[in-house]
Amino acid sequence: MYKQKTLKGSFSLFGKGLHTGLSLTVTFNPAPENHGYKIQRIDLEGQPTIDAVAEKVVDTQRGTVLQSGDVRVSTVEHGLAALYALGIDNCLIQVNGPEFPILDGSSALYVEKINQVGVEEQNAPKDYYIIRHKIEVKDEESGSCITILPDEEFSITAMCSFESKFINSQFATLDDISTFGKEIAPARTFVFVRDIEPLLKANLIKGGDMENAIVIYERQITQEQLDQLADLLHVPHMDATNLGYIQPKPLVWENECTRHKLLDIIGDMALIGKPLKGRIIATRPGHTINNKFARLLRREIRKHEIQAPIYDPNDAPIMDNIRIRELLPHRYPMQLVDKVIALGPTSIVGVKNVTSNEPFFTGHFPQEPVMPGVLQIEAMAQCGGLLVLNTVEEPERWSTYFLKIDEVKFRQKVVPGDTLLFRVELLHPLRHGISTMRGYMFVGDQVVSEATFTAQIVKNK
Repeated sequence: MYKQKTLKGSFSLFGKGLHTGLSLTVTFNPAPENHGYKIQRIDLEGQPTIDAVAEKVVDTQRGTVLQSGDVRVSTVEHGLAALYALGIDNCLIQVNGPEFPILDGSSALYVEKINQVGVEEQNAPKDYYIIRHKIEVKDEESGSCITILPDEEFSITAMCSFESKFINSQFATLDDISTFGKEIAPARTFVFVRDIEPLLKANLIKGGDMENAIVIYERQITQEQLDQLADLLHVPHMDATNLGYIQPKPLVWENECTRHKLLDIIGDMALIGKPLKGRIIATRPGHTINNKFARLLRREIRKHEIQAPIYDPNDAPIMDNIRIRELLPHRYPMQLVDKVIALGPTSIVGVKNVTSNEPFFTGHFPQEPVMPGVLQIEAMAQCGGLLVLNTVEEPERWSTYFLKIDEVKFRQKVVPGDTLLFRVELLHPLRHGISTMRGYMFVGDQVVSEATFTAQIVKNK
């Protein structure tokens, strides 16, 4: 089982804001379990905080802008991308202005600082959202499309098409998130010279310069026009006949612009609120389509807040029927767990195949066989008993008994032919032979029943 992570210590970065031109400092701090990402404006009265989630995005024109009430913060995607890619689940980010500093236009400095302060594992389990089926968002007008497909890990392919002879069509792939720091983080943001004047007129990129962006000059303008732009940006004059990349630092990769688009996707996916297991394929991505996709995934997560375990009947069980009978005293017709397919220090996944020959169907009910709810809870409790017994020496010499059952919910019927998946998690460590657990029972992807129960293990005489 993977655990949540936070920073071992705090770190700060300072520089100018891309759009405001202000001198800004952003500080990344450790945060407790299940905190997520939160951004605090320490320059405002009361130091208000914004939850960094997709629904808080209010503008995607030239970056990701979050707002809660009157509190606003922009250009957050490069910092969030570094947190997400390096596996940080919980972080409090403090900034003394309306945007994060642009730094060098990439995530490289964030990654460097995170690696310096280190990462600390927490006790709470990391709550991945596992993609089970294709999910897609399209924008017919722009031709943008983001698709996510089932995969065992998180990966991205980005494909971009620009109206430019320098970067007409490119693609970039991140198959292993652990290579983000080397392969994606140093990719800088980029701008076309033709877009600079409209951006300045829109009161944006006041802090933009040749040091924090790739600048692409591909449509020749007059020397006078180029000189005027240079003066606005406070950079030396350049020869208007020399087309190409005009920033002083050369490209790191030929497809650096598309790698930066991939970086932006990761930063915007950080706003989903959970790490993903799935493969993203993005065509002509941008912050607008990224945010639409992140919002859709958040709606999917709310619909499937508790995800069913992955079950492959071809995999060998951790415990088979014979081993279960060695640990539990239950026998026919009360042994309600057929096998265990996953077992960790604090959680267990069990399986029961419900057949039409179950003895309880004879009277419950003859014309409409339905598995009694009390037996569903009993089955989950037996699974929890196997989990608890796995923590003691000589588990064959112990028995498990109910002390209390709470928060029971039945969501749909269980009938012959259903395959039940039980997921039971310890809520507290075993103390004085008493343990509290939370159990869920699934048919397919749907939760059919759930309960919290307290049990006591007693040594057999």
